[in-house]
Amino acid sequence: MPESWANLGVDLHLEPTGPGLRRGLTDALREAVRGGRLAPGTRLPSSRTLAADLGIARNTVADAYADLVAEGWLTARQGSGTRVADRAVVPPAGAAAPRPPRHRPAFDLRPGTPDLASFPRAEWLRAARRAVTAAPNDAFGYGDPRGRVELRTALAGYLARARGVRTDPGRVLVVAGFAHGLQVLGTVLRARGVRTVAVESYGLDVHEQRLRAAGLRTVPLPFDRLGTDPGSLGGVGAVLLTPAHQFPMGVPLHRDRRAAVVHWARSTGGLVLEDDYDGEFRYDRQPVGALQGLDPDHVVHLGTASKSLAPALRLGWAVLPPGLAEEAADAKGGIDTCGVLDQLTLAEFLTSGAYDRHVRSARLRYRRRRDALVTALAAHAPDVRVTGIAAGLHAVVGLPPGTEQPVIRAAARQGLALYGLSRFRHASARAAPLDALVVGYATPPDHAWAGALTALCRALP
Repeated sequence: MPESWANLGVDLHLEPTGPGLRRGLTDALREAVRGGRLAPGTRLPSSRTLAADLGIARNTVADAYADLVAEGWLTARQGSGTRVADRAVVPPAGAAAPRPPRHRPAFDLRPGTPDLASFPRAEWLRAARRAVTAAPNDAFGYGDPRGRVELRTALAGYLARARGVRTDPGRVLVVAGFAHGLQVLGTVLRARGVRTVAVESYGLDVHEQRLRAAGLRTVPLPFDRLGTDPGSLGGVGAVLLTPAHQFPMGVPLHRDRRAAVVHWARSTGGLVLEDDYDGEFRYDRQPVGALQGLDPDHVVHLGTASKSLAPALRLGWAVLPPGLAEEAADAKGGIDTCGVLDQLTLAEFLTSGAYDRHVRSARLRYRRRRDALVTALAAHAPDVRVTGIAAGLHAVVGLPPGTEQPVIRAAARQGLALYGLSRFRHASARAAPLDALVVGYATPPDHAWAGALTALCRALP
Protein backbone atom coordinates (compact mmCIF):
# COMPACT_ATOMS: atom_id res chain seq x y z
CA MET A 1 0.00 0.00 0.00
CA PRO A 2 1.52 3.39 -0.92
CA GLU A 3 2.28 5.62 2.02
CA SER A 4 0.14 8.75 2.36
CA TRP A 5 -1.47 11.00 4.96
CA ALA A 6 -4.10 8.30 5.46
CA ASN A 7 -1.79 5.69 6.97
CA LEU A 8 1.19 7.48 8.48
CA GLY A 9 1.75 8.35 12.15
CA VAL A 10 -0.56 10.45 14.33
CA ASP A 11 -2.92 13.21 13.25
CA LEU A 12 -2.05 16.88 13.82
CA HIS A 13 -4.21 19.66 12.39
CA LEU A 14 -2.15 22.70 11.31
CA GLU A 15 -2.77 25.52 8.86
CA PRO A 16 0.55 27.26 8.05
CA THR A 17 -0.05 30.89 7.10
CA GLY A 18 2.08 33.89 6.27
CA PRO A 19 5.06 34.37 3.97
CA GLY A 20 7.12 31.23 3.44
CA LEU A 21 6.25 27.65 4.35
CA ARG A 22 8.92 27.33 7.02
CA ARG A 23 7.88 30.50 8.85
CA GLY A 24 4.18 29.74 8.44
CA LEU A 25 4.62 26.22 9.88
CA THR A 26 6.80 27.51 12.72
CA ASP A 27 4.23 30.16 13.64
CA ALA A 28 1.34 27.63 13.49
CA LEU A 29 3.16 25.17 15.75
CA ARG A 30 4.20 27.89 18.20
CA GLU A 31 0.63 29.19 18.44
CA ALA A 32 -0.72 25.67 18.99
CA VAL A 33 1.65 25.25 21.94
CA ARG A 34 1.18 28.78 23.29
CA GLY A 35 -2.61 28.47 23.20
CA GLY A 36 -2.60 25.14 24.99
CA ARG A 37 -3.94 23.10 22.04
CA LEU A 38 -0.76 21.02 22.23
CA ALA A 39 -0.24 20.15 25.87
CA PRO A 40 3.21 19.76 27.47
CA GLY A 41 4.60 16.30 26.74
CA THR A 42 2.55 15.79 23.56
CA ARG A 43 4.54 13.79 21.01
CA LEU A 44 4.49 15.37 17.56
CA PRO A 45 4.50 13.46 14.27
CA SER A 46 7.88 12.75 12.76
CA SER A 47 9.11 15.30 10.24
CA ARG A 48 8.54 12.73 7.49
CA THR A 49 4.96 12.06 8.55
CA LEU A 50 3.99 15.72 8.99
CA ALA A 51 5.60 16.61 5.66
CA ALA A 52 3.50 13.92 3.95
CA ASP A 53 0.36 15.13 5.71
CA LEU A 54 0.90 18.77 4.68
CA GLY A 55 2.29 18.02 1.22
CA ILE A 56 5.53 19.91 1.84
CA ALA A 57 9.23 19.06 1.91
CA ARG A 58 10.51 17.07 4.86
CA ASN A 59 13.40 19.52 5.35
CA THR A 60 10.88 22.34 5.84
CA VAL A 61 9.29 20.48 8.76
CA ALA A 62 12.67 19.51 10.21
CA ASP A 63 13.82 23.13 10.09
CA ALA A 64 10.60 24.36 11.75
CA TYR A 65 11.04 21.77 14.51
CA ALA A 66 14.66 22.83 14.99
CA ASP A 67 13.67 26.51 15.28
CA LEU A 68 11.10 25.71 18.00
CA VAL A 69 13.54 23.46 19.87
CA ALA A 70 16.01 26.34 19.92
CA GLU A 71 13.30 28.68 21.23
CA GLY A 72 12.36 26.21 23.97
CA TRP A 73 8.86 25.37 22.72
CA LEU A 74 9.80 21.81 21.76
CA THR A 75 12.29 19.17 22.86
CA ALA A 76 13.97 16.55 20.70
CA ARG A 77 15.72 13.50 22.11
CA GLN A 78 17.05 10.38 20.49
CA GLY A 79 14.48 7.59 20.81
CA SER A 80 11.87 9.92 22.28
CA GLY A 81 10.95 11.91 19.20
CA THR A 82 9.89 15.55 19.17
CA ARG A 83 7.63 16.63 22.03
CA VAL A 84 6.08 19.79 23.39
CA ALA A 85 8.36 21.17 26.10
CA ASP A 86 7.29 20.97 29.74
CA ARG A 87 6.94 24.70 30.33
CA ALA A 88 4.32 27.12 31.58
CA VAL A 89 1.82 28.02 28.87
CA VAL A 90 0.45 31.55 29.06
CA PRO A 91 -3.27 31.48 28.21
CA PRO A 92 -4.42 33.91 25.53
CA ALA A 93 -5.85 37.23 26.65
CA GLY A 94 -9.48 36.94 27.71
CA ALA A 95 -9.30 33.21 28.36
CA ALA A 96 -11.32 32.04 31.35
CA ALA A 97 -9.26 31.22 34.41
CA PRO A 98 -9.23 27.50 35.22
CA ARG A 99 -11.56 26.50 38.02
CA PRO A 100 -9.86 25.47 41.23
CA PRO A 101 -10.11 21.72 41.88
CA ARG A 102 -13.11 20.71 43.95
CA HIS A 103 -12.35 19.68 47.49
CA ARG A 104 -12.70 15.95 47.91
CA PRO A 105 -13.83 14.69 51.31
CA ALA A 106 -11.59 12.26 53.14
CA PHE A 107 -14.58 9.94 53.59
CA ASP A 108 -17.80 9.68 51.64
CA LEU A 109 -21.01 8.29 53.13
CA ARG A 110 -23.41 9.85 50.64
CA PRO A 111 -25.92 7.27 49.37
CA GLY A 112 -26.62 6.12 45.86
CA THR A 113 -23.30 4.56 44.83
CA PRO A 114 -21.97 1.04 45.36
CA ASP A 115 -18.38 0.30 46.32
CA LEU A 116 -16.79 1.17 42.97
CA ALA A 117 -13.48 -0.42 43.97
CA SER A 118 -15.23 -3.79 44.03
CA PHE A 119 -16.35 -3.64 40.40
CA PRO A 120 -15.54 -7.11 38.99
CA ARG A 121 -13.03 -5.94 36.41
CA ALA A 122 -11.48 -9.30 35.53
CA GLU A 123 -14.85 -11.04 35.19
CA TRP A 124 -16.23 -8.12 33.18
CA LEU A 125 -13.28 -8.21 30.78
CA ARG A 126 -13.69 -11.95 30.27
CA ALA A 127 -17.40 -11.49 29.59
CA ALA A 128 -16.64 -8.64 27.18
CA ARG A 129 -14.14 -10.78 25.27
CA ARG A 130 -16.61 -13.64 24.93
CA ALA A 131 -19.47 -11.30 23.99
CA VAL A 132 -17.58 -9.39 21.31
CA THR A 133 -16.15 -12.60 19.85
CA ALA A 134 -19.61 -14.12 19.51
CA ALA A 135 -21.40 -10.95 18.40
CA PRO A 136 -22.91 -10.98 14.89
CA ASN A 137 -21.80 -8.28 12.50
CA ASP A 138 -25.11 -6.44 12.74
CA ALA A 139 -24.46 -5.82 16.44
CA PHE A 140 -22.07 -3.05 15.42
CA GLY A 141 -24.75 -1.11 13.52
CA TYR A 142 -27.19 1.49 14.84
CA GLY A 143 -29.39 -1.14 16.43
CA ASP A 144 -32.92 -1.70 17.66
CA PRO A 145 -34.17 1.15 19.91
CA ARG A 146 -35.44 -1.49 22.33
CA GLY A 147 -31.85 -2.67 22.90
CA ARG A 148 -29.95 -5.77 21.89
CA VAL A 149 -32.06 -8.91 21.90
CA GLU A 150 -29.29 -10.78 23.74
CA LEU A 151 -29.58 -8.45 26.73
CA ARG A 152 -33.37 -8.29 26.66
CA THR A 153 -33.52 -12.08 26.66
CA ALA A 154 -30.99 -12.38 29.49
CA LEU A 155 -32.82 -9.75 31.54
CA ALA A 156 -36.22 -11.41 31.05
CA GLY A 157 -34.79 -14.68 32.36
CA TYR A 158 -32.90 -13.13 35.28
CA LEU A 159 -35.75 -10.89 36.43
CA ALA A 160 -38.20 -13.77 36.32
CA ARG A 161 -35.89 -15.97 38.37
CA ALA A 162 -34.53 -13.45 40.88
CA ARG A 163 -37.23 -10.78 41.18
CA GLY A 164 -40.46 -12.57 40.26
CA VAL A 165 -41.06 -10.42 37.18
CA ARG A 166 -43.40 -11.79 34.50
CA THR A 167 -42.31 -10.76 31.02
CA ASP A 168 -40.70 -11.72 27.71
CA PRO A 169 -37.86 -10.09 25.71
CA GLY A 170 -40.32 -8.18 23.52
CA ARG A 171 -41.53 -6.15 26.52
CA VAL A 172 -38.08 -5.25 27.88
CA LEU A 173 -36.69 -1.83 26.93
CA VAL A 174 -32.99 -1.16 27.54
CA VAL A 175 -32.36 2.39 28.79
CA ALA A 176 -29.37 4.43 29.94
CA GLY A 177 -30.13 4.16 33.65
CA PHE A 178 -33.26 4.72 35.73
CA ALA A 179 -33.54 8.45 35.09
CA HIS A 180 -33.47 7.87 31.34
CA GLY A 181 -36.20 5.24 31.67
CA LEU A 182 -38.28 7.67 33.68
CA GLN A 183 -37.77 10.34 31.03
CA VAL A 184 -39.01 7.97 28.32
CA LEU A 185 -42.05 6.99 30.39
CA GLY A 186 -42.79 10.62 31.19
CA THR A 187 -42.97 11.32 27.46
CA VAL A 188 -45.34 8.36 26.97
CA LEU A 189 -47.57 9.39 29.88
CA ARG A 190 -47.83 12.96 28.64
CA ALA A 191 -48.75 11.73 25.16
CA ARG A 192 -51.47 9.57 26.72
CA GLY A 193 -53.01 12.57 28.41
CA VAL A 194 -51.62 12.08 31.93
CA ARG A 195 -50.93 15.37 33.67
CA THR A 196 -50.21 14.40 37.30
CA VAL A 197 -48.01 11.67 38.80
CA ALA A 198 -48.07 10.75 42.48
CA VAL A 199 -44.64 10.29 44.07
CA GLU A 200 -43.36 9.42 47.52
CA SER A 201 -42.86 12.10 50.18
CA TYR A 202 -39.16 11.26 50.25
CA GLY A 203 -37.15 10.45 47.12
CA LEU A 204 -34.58 11.67 44.63
CA ASP A 205 -35.22 15.14 43.24
CA VAL A 206 -33.73 14.15 39.88
CA HIS A 207 -36.72 11.85 39.36
CA GLU A 208 -39.16 14.67 39.98
CA GLN A 209 -37.15 16.86 37.60
CA ARG A 210 -37.43 14.28 34.82
CA LEU A 211 -41.18 14.04 35.27
CA ARG A 212 -41.58 17.82 35.35
CA ALA A 213 -39.42 18.12 32.22
CA ALA A 214 -41.96 15.87 30.48
CA GLY A 215 -44.71 18.32 31.42
CA LEU A 216 -46.04 16.34 34.38
CA ARG A 217 -46.95 17.65 37.82
CA THR A 218 -45.91 15.63 40.89
CA VAL A 219 -47.86 15.34 44.13
CA PRO A 220 -46.46 13.59 47.22
CA LEU A 221 -48.22 10.71 48.97
CA PRO A 222 -48.37 10.43 52.78
CA PHE A 223 -45.76 8.31 54.52
CA ASP A 224 -45.96 6.44 57.83
CA ARG A 225 -44.49 3.39 59.57
CA LEU A 226 -46.06 1.09 56.94
CA GLY A 227 -44.39 3.01 54.13
CA THR A 228 -46.05 5.10 51.46
CA ASP A 229 -49.83 5.36 51.78
CA PRO A 230 -51.53 5.00 48.36
CA GLY A 231 -54.96 5.83 49.76
CA SER A 232 -55.06 9.29 48.15
CA LEU A 233 -54.38 8.43 44.51
CA GLY A 234 -57.48 10.15 43.17
CA GLY A 235 -56.89 12.47 40.23
CA VAL A 236 -53.51 11.07 39.14
CA GLY A 237 -52.72 8.97 36.10
CA ALA A 238 -49.62 7.23 37.44
CA VAL A 239 -47.68 6.66 40.64
CA LEU A 240 -43.93 6.22 41.16
CA LEU A 241 -42.97 3.90 44.04
CA THR A 242 -39.94 2.05 45.43
CA PRO A 243 -41.86 -0.87 46.98
CA ALA A 244 -39.04 -3.34 47.74
CA HIS A 245 -36.85 -0.93 49.73
CA GLN A 246 -38.03 2.66 49.78
CA PHE A 247 -35.37 5.25 49.11
CA PRO A 248 -34.41 6.84 51.37
CA MET A 249 -36.65 5.73 54.26
CA GLY A 250 -35.52 2.11 53.99
CA VAL A 251 -38.81 0.26 54.47
CA PRO A 252 -40.75 -2.03 52.12
CA LEU A 253 -44.26 -1.19 51.02
CA HIS A 254 -46.69 -3.03 53.32
CA ARG A 255 -48.41 -6.03 51.69
CA ASP A 256 -51.87 -4.49 52.11
CA ARG A 257 -50.70 -1.34 50.38
CA ARG A 258 -49.08 -3.35 47.59
CA ALA A 259 -52.47 -4.91 46.97
CA ALA A 260 -54.20 -1.53 47.24
CA VAL A 261 -52.02 0.19 44.65
CA VAL A 262 -52.50 -2.67 42.19
CA HIS A 263 -56.26 -2.50 42.75
CA TRP A 264 -56.16 1.25 42.06
CA ALA A 265 -54.31 0.66 38.78
CA ARG A 266 -56.77 -2.02 37.64
CA SER A 267 -59.87 -0.05 38.54
CA THR A 268 -58.76 3.29 37.07
CA GLY A 269 -56.45 2.26 34.24
CA GLY A 270 -53.60 4.06 35.99
CA LEU A 271 -49.97 3.02 35.69
CA VAL A 272 -47.62 2.04 38.52
CA LEU A 273 -43.93 2.85 37.94
CA GLU A 274 -41.95 0.47 40.14
CA ASP A 275 -38.41 1.64 40.94
CA ASP A 276 -36.59 -1.52 42.05
CA TYR A 277 -33.59 0.61 43.18
CA ASP A 278 -31.43 -1.80 45.26
CA GLY A 279 -34.00 -4.59 45.42
CA GLU A 280 -31.41 -7.39 45.11
CA PHE A 281 -29.83 -6.49 48.44
CA ARG A 282 -31.79 -7.90 51.38
CA TYR A 283 -29.78 -9.28 54.32
CA ASP A 284 -32.23 -10.81 56.78
CA ARG A 285 -34.40 -12.79 54.38
CA GLN A 286 -35.15 -13.35 50.70
CA PRO A 287 -35.80 -10.05 48.90
CA VAL A 288 -39.41 -8.98 48.47
CA GLY A 289 -40.63 -9.92 45.01
CA ALA A 290 -41.33 -7.29 42.39
CA LEU A 291 -44.70 -5.55 42.50
CA GLN A 292 -44.91 -6.14 38.76
CA GLY A 293 -45.49 -9.83 39.40
CA LEU A 294 -48.92 -8.98 40.85
CA ASP A 295 -50.13 -7.28 37.65
CA PRO A 296 -47.85 -7.13 34.59
CA ASP A 297 -50.55 -5.24 32.67
CA HIS A 298 -50.53 -2.20 34.95
CA VAL A 299 -47.03 -2.08 36.49
CA VAL A 300 -43.80 -0.97 34.80
CA HIS A 301 -40.78 -2.56 36.48
CA LEU A 302 -37.68 -0.32 36.32
CA GLY A 303 -34.22 -1.53 37.27
CA THR A 304 -30.60 -0.57 36.74
CA ALA A 305 -27.06 -1.89 36.93
CA SER A 306 -25.97 1.30 38.71
CA LYS A 307 -26.38 -0.12 42.23
CA SER A 308 -25.40 -3.72 41.58
CA LEU A 309 -22.39 -3.01 39.33
CA ALA A 310 -21.53 0.63 38.59
CA PRO A 311 -23.29 3.83 37.45
CA ALA A 312 -20.70 4.30 34.71
CA LEU A 313 -22.24 1.47 32.70
CA ARG A 314 -25.35 3.65 32.09
CA LEU A 315 -27.51 0.57 31.65
CA GLY A 316 -31.02 0.07 32.96
CA TRP A 317 -34.23 -1.61 31.89
CA ALA A 318 -37.96 -1.10 31.82
CA VAL A 319 -40.30 -4.09 31.77
CA LEU A 320 -43.45 -2.76 30.12
CA PRO A 321 -47.10 -3.80 29.90
CA PRO A 322 -47.98 -5.22 26.46
CA GLY A 323 -49.79 -2.09 25.30
CA LEU A 324 -46.92 0.23 26.27
CA ALA A 325 -43.86 -1.44 24.78
CA GLU A 326 -44.11 0.03 21.28
CA GLU A 327 -44.91 3.53 22.52
CA ALA A 328 -41.94 3.50 24.89
CA ALA A 329 -39.59 2.29 22.15
CA ASP A 330 -40.81 5.12 19.89
CA ALA A 331 -40.33 7.65 22.68
CA LYS A 332 -36.79 6.44 23.25
CA GLY A 333 -35.88 7.20 19.63
CA GLY A 334 -35.29 5.59 16.28
CA ILE A 335 -31.95 3.97 17.15
CA ASP A 336 -30.40 2.36 20.18
CA THR A 337 -28.78 5.08 22.29
CA CYS A 338 -27.20 2.70 24.83
CA GLY A 339 -23.70 1.31 24.31
CA VAL A 340 -24.13 -1.97 22.42
CA LEU A 341 -20.83 -3.49 23.52
CA ASP A 342 -21.72 -2.98 27.17
CA GLN A 343 -25.18 -4.43 26.48
CA LEU A 344 -23.63 -7.55 25.00
CA THR A 345 -21.20 -7.80 27.89
CA LEU A 346 -23.95 -7.48 30.49
CA ALA A 347 -25.95 -10.16 28.67
CA GLU A 348 -22.98 -12.51 28.87
CA PHE A 349 -22.39 -11.51 32.48
CA LEU A 350 -25.96 -12.46 33.34
CA THR A 351 -26.15 -15.73 31.42
CA SER A 352 -22.74 -16.97 32.61
CA GLY A 353 -23.71 -16.64 36.28
CA ALA A 354 -21.07 -13.96 36.94
CA TYR A 355 -23.76 -11.42 37.85
CA ASP A 356 -25.26 -13.70 40.49
CA ARG A 357 -21.82 -14.38 41.96
CA HIS A 358 -21.03 -10.68 42.12
CA VAL A 359 -24.36 -9.77 43.74
CA ARG A 360 -23.93 -12.51 46.36
CA SER A 361 -20.42 -11.31 47.16
CA ALA A 362 -21.57 -7.69 47.40
CA ARG A 363 -24.53 -8.72 49.54
CA LEU A 364 -22.19 -10.30 52.09
CA ARG A 365 -19.86 -7.27 52.12
CA TYR A 366 -22.66 -4.73 52.54
CA ARG A 367 -24.39 -6.79 55.22
CA ARG A 368 -21.17 -6.78 57.26
CA ARG A 369 -20.84 -3.03 56.83
CA ARG A 370 -24.41 -2.42 57.96
CA ASP A 371 -23.86 -4.67 60.98
CA ALA A 372 -20.69 -2.74 61.83
CA LEU A 373 -22.60 0.55 61.52
CA VAL A 374 -25.34 -0.60 63.89
CA THR A 375 -22.80 -1.92 66.41
CA ALA A 376 -20.66 1.23 66.33
CA LEU A 377 -23.63 3.55 66.77
CA ALA A 378 -24.97 1.53 69.68
CA ALA A 379 -21.60 1.80 71.41
CA HIS A 380 -20.70 5.44 70.65
CA ALA A 381 -24.01 7.23 70.07
CA PRO A 382 -26.81 5.56 72.04
CA ASP A 383 -29.16 8.52 71.43
CA VAL A 384 -29.38 7.77 67.71
CA ARG A 385 -31.03 4.76 66.08
CA VAL A 386 -30.84 2.94 62.76
CA THR A 387 -34.28 2.55 61.20
CA GLY A 388 -35.54 0.56 58.24
CA ILE A 389 -35.01 -3.05 57.23
CA ALA A 390 -31.63 -4.75 56.83
CA ALA A 391 -31.37 -4.17 53.10
CA GLY A 392 -29.95 -1.98 50.38
CA LEU A 393 -26.89 0.23 50.24
CA HIS A 394 -27.87 2.82 52.86
CA ALA A 395 -29.34 3.17 56.34
CA VAL A 396 -31.40 5.92 57.92
CA VAL A 397 -29.93 7.11 61.21
CA GLY A 398 -32.55 8.93 63.28
CA LEU A 399 -31.33 11.98 65.22
CA PRO A 400 -32.69 14.07 68.11
CA PRO A 401 -34.90 16.94 66.87
CA GLY A 402 -33.02 19.94 65.54
CA THR A 403 -29.64 18.20 65.18
CA GLU A 404 -29.53 17.18 61.51
CA GLN A 405 -27.72 20.23 60.13
CA PRO A 406 -25.31 20.60 63.09
CA VAL A 407 -24.29 16.95 62.64
CA ILE A 408 -23.70 17.43 58.92
CA ARG A 409 -21.50 20.46 59.67
CA ALA A 410 -19.62 18.51 62.33
CA ALA A 411 -19.11 15.67 59.85
CA ALA A 412 -17.68 18.10 57.30
CA ARG A 413 -15.10 19.20 59.86
CA GLN A 414 -14.14 15.52 60.17
CA GLY A 415 -13.65 15.35 56.39
CA LEU A 416 -16.84 13.30 56.02
CA ALA A 417 -19.45 13.89 53.30
CA LEU A 418 -23.00 13.17 54.51
CA TYR A 419 -26.56 13.85 53.42
CA GLY A 420 -29.44 14.58 55.74
CA LEU A 421 -32.93 13.21 55.23
CA SER A 422 -34.26 16.71 54.55
CA ARG A 423 -32.38 16.72 51.23
CA PHE A 424 -34.76 14.06 49.90
CA ARG A 425 -38.06 15.50 51.17
CA HIS A 426 -40.60 16.57 48.56
CA ALA A 427 -41.26 20.31 48.76
CA SER A 428 -45.00 19.73 49.15
CA ALA A 429 -44.83 16.87 51.66
CA ARG A 430 -47.36 17.40 54.45
CA ALA A 431 -45.78 15.35 57.25
CA ALA A 432 -43.57 17.08 59.80
CA PRO A 433 -39.86 16.97 58.82
CA LEU A 434 -37.74 14.31 60.50
CA ASP A 435 -34.14 14.78 61.62
CA ALA A 436 -32.01 11.95 60.29
CA LEU A 437 -28.97 11.03 58.25
CA VAL A 438 -29.04 8.88 55.12
CA VAL A 439 -25.80 6.93 55.44
CA GLY A 440 -24.50 5.26 52.30
CA TYR A 441 -22.43 2.50 53.84
CA ALA A 442 -21.73 0.90 50.45
CA THR A 443 -19.97 3.95 49.03
CA PRO A 444 -16.50 3.84 50.65
CA PRO A 445 -13.94 1.31 49.42
CA ASP A 446 -13.01 -1.37 51.95
CA HIS A 447 -9.84 0.39 53.09
CA ALA A 448 -11.77 3.58 53.95
CA TRP A 449 -14.75 2.04 55.73
CA ALA A 450 -13.26 1.96 59.24
CA GLY A 451 -12.11 5.58 58.99
CA ALA A 452 -15.49 6.71 57.68
CA LEU A 453 -17.28 4.95 60.53
CA THR A 454 -14.98 6.55 63.11
CA ALA A 455 -15.53 10.02 61.61
CA LEU A 456 -19.29 9.47 61.69
CA CYS A 457 -19.28 8.52 65.36
CA ARG A 458 -17.24 11.61 66.23
CA ALA A 459 -19.76 13.86 64.47
CA LEU A 460 -22.82 12.49 66.24
CA PRO A 461 -24.26 14.10 69.39
